[in-house]
Amino acid sequence: MNINNAIRLIAGIFILTSVLLGHFINHYWFLFTLFVAVNLIQSSFTKWCLMEKILKKAGVKE
Repeated sequence: MNINNAIRLIAGIFILTSVLLGHFINHYWFLFTLFVAVNLIQSSFTKWCLMEKILKKAGVKE
């Protein structure tokens, strides 16, 4: 798995998890969904992604 696929997978897991937690546990979890969405939008404009740096340090191939 390369970095781009890993980032998409992690973002999808974060969004799905936060939506489920927001629905079943507490509506404040939807703020995490918003946070992930804002970071995805930000990274599309700036070409900078913190998760990419983390995955590179973890040894995921480009």
